[in-house]
Amino acid sequence: MKIKTILVSQPEPKMENSPYSRLIEKEKLKVDFRPFIHVEGVDAKTVRQQKIDLNNFTAIVLTSRNSVDHFFRIAEEMRFKVPDSMKYFCQSEAVAYYLQKYVVYRKRKIYVGKRMFADLAPLLKKYKTEKFLLPSSDVLKPIVPETLDGLGLDWKRAIFYKTVISDLSDLRDVYYDILVFFSPSGIESLLKNFPDFEQNDTKIAVYGNTTVNAATDAGLRIDILAPTPETPSMTMALQKYITTANKK
Repeated sequence: MKIKTILVSQPEPKMENSPYSRLIEKEKLKVDFRPFIHVEGVDAKTVRQQKIDLNNFTAIVLTSRNSVDHFFRIAEEMRFKVPDSMKYFCQSEAVAYYLQKYVVYRKRKIYVGKRMFADLAPLLKKYKTEKFLLPSSDVLKPIVPETLDGLGLDWKRAIFYKTVISDLSDLRDVYYDILVFFSPSGIESLLKNFPDFEQNDTKIAVYGNTTVNAATDAGLRIDILAPTPETPSMTMALQKYITTANKK
């Protein structure tokens, strides 16, 4: 069966020349992007109920662009003026770059990890006297609290936003050759929206161990897997699979 259509369970990349663009052009594919989950902010009252007082913290741990947006949203709702002395520990360069939307970069104390949360550990370790706030979703990877606890830091998690399953009912009668997933929440959304989903000839592509586990637990057949040493990105894994499938 030739691969002609792909549904990616994420928003469309904003950059013009994304790896998906090259894949579409090379293989003459139709690729649609549709977030299977989305984020909704909680209000300041809900944050206060978690016994969070922003005055008590001297450093913020930011794991994503969402955590940046919702920290500053809540600060504004609480009429909290973020002091210039606040330290920001960003999981990646992308998160740190996004922080410029809210702060003058060169005037702030910003510390940047490489990509994975564990990469932040050596930086956090140098500032053990700080009081850290972790603005997060209701869904949090275990590595985050494990790392912070392991360093013996004075930190507190606050749920500033929630991951919500998107309504996909308009896709009920739409068929794709490949469905691409990047998180267990995406798999959960598929099954909540389509409890009678039967995989049949549909190929399932998954990224990351937690997504693999969620797909396997759901009884889905995994056809395409990333990252691997040979295919470290999802687009590379898709390219490899499609090249082989479309030759047959």
